Amino acid sequence: MDKNTLLQVWPIPAFDDNYIWCIHDGSNALVVDPGDADPTLEFLKANKLALKGILITHHHADHTGGILSLLGKLGPHIPVYGPVGDNIPGRTVVAMQDDKIEIASPRISLKVFEVPGHTLSHIAYFANMQANVVEPMLFCGDTLFASGCGRLFEGTPTQMSESLIKFAALPKNTLVYCTHEYTLSNIRFALAVEPNNHNLVAWAEQAKSLREQGVPTLPTTIGQELQVNPFMRCDQPEVIAMAKEVSGQVELPSPTHVLAVIRAWKDRF
Repeated sequence: MDKNTLLQVWPIPAFDDNYIWCIHDGSNALVVDPGDADPTLEFLKANKLALKGILITHHHADHTGGILSLLGKLGPHIPVYGPVGDNIPGRTVVAMQDDKIEIASPRISLKVFEVPGHTLSHIAYFANMQANVVEPMLFCGDTLFASGCGRLFEGTPTQMSESLIKFAALPKNTLVYCTHEYTLSNIRFALAVEPNNHNLVAWAEQAKSLREQGVPTLPTTIGQELQVNPFMRCDQPEVIAMAKEVSGQVELPSPTHVLAVIRAWKDRF
């Protein structure tokens, strides 16, 4: 692989189950949601990478806690992109729906999606096919997880449903870089929703094997999530039937109503 043409994306483990994603070309790097500066600095140093930008998806401390330390140690000139409205320390560029972020080094073009639900001003960054991007990439923070979605701390089921619809419309080969290793617990819940989903049963075995080897279950893909993620499948008969059974409701008139039921169920699962 020619390190100067193809971008690489690497997970930097942080806290118990966070991933700080590092996008780099072998020389220059961006990091996504650096909640902790120390492992980020160690990774950059070990790989001889210069930090050229920080991408923030939402304001929670496990995604923003390392920003000021990184700026203090590597230089206050480093741009920090983040959503509007929230108190994000060090943010220099507000990113909103359909904004295009052009970064010269590492060379990448990102489109911004506003995806409220987990928080009200949550955003995601999407890199479509480019000369140095083999497959489209989505950095979605805590909105979408492998086989799950974020808890609704600030937003509504309607907002989360609309956010996931934006993701569902992306190319199926889009690599999904979530920021937590929640996959095994998400799969346990997904199997309660859809015990007869053969794709999900197969994924459960694969994910278990990956974690036993200490390998991340991420990135996943949009195509995969459309097959195994109950929150992306709220229009599917088995998911609808299970939501009706759990809620005791005879009618759930839309996928948003289904999502509301299964998200509340997941919260107490």
